[in-house]
Amino acid sequence: MKILLVLTSHDKLGDTGLKTGFWLEEFASPYYVFKDQSFEVTLASPQGGQPPLDPNSEGPDFQTAATARFLKDERAQKALANTLRLNSIKPEDYDAVFYPGGHGPLWDLAEDKHSIALIEDFYQQGKPLGLVCHAPGVLRHTKNAKKEPLVKGKKVTGFSNTEEEAVELTKVVPFSVEDMLKQNEGLYCKGEDWGSYVTTDENLVTGQNPASSEAAALRIVELLRG
Repeated sequence: MKILLVLTSHDKLGDTGLKTGFWLEEFASPYYVFKDQSFEVTLASPQGGQPPLDPNSEGPDFQTAATARFLKDERAQKALANTLRLNSIKPEDYDAVFYPGGHGPLWDLAEDKHSIALIEDFYQQGKPLGLVCHAPGVLRHTKNAKKEPLVKGKKVTGFSNTEEEAVELTKVVPFSVEDMLKQNEGLYCKGEDWGSYVTTDENLVTGQNPASSEAAALRIVELLRG
């Protein structure tokens, strides 16, 4: 099986002067879930090369067995430093795609035409499509075969308004993941703040927050294994 992981290239947290990017746990957990299944994992980002890491995700409170494993894994670090440019990716080469979150995707991947086309292709082909935490925000402009919002009538989750309020970024982000999913007629649901919560609707898998990343990746594995 060949899995594509798509990461953000955006590193500015609005006008705050602070840095953002992808969230380490949301990359590391799925990466090793797939690697431990002997899946072939390819990494891509809009600009290619080293994607920016949200510095907050390196804090001691956010470390897991997967992040510790990554920090000792030179091969994985090299792969991350050399992501492919998203516009070079051919969807037919992969069996599933997974988007880790972090705030970065709300600025670049949500608006990226190559990402939008990639997601629509995977979805319409019935291939597993996974997105966790802020990454469901990249579904903002995606459409289904009827040219309706891709999430219309679909059970979905993503970083909740209460979680965004807790990290005090409600007025910084370009849009609310929860509000956008509801506005696009998705059937938004959530679990407890910061707890693992994953939804599956056909081939669309979404996770609510960082703690959901491993479970979301395991759900992708289940769909691929049939």
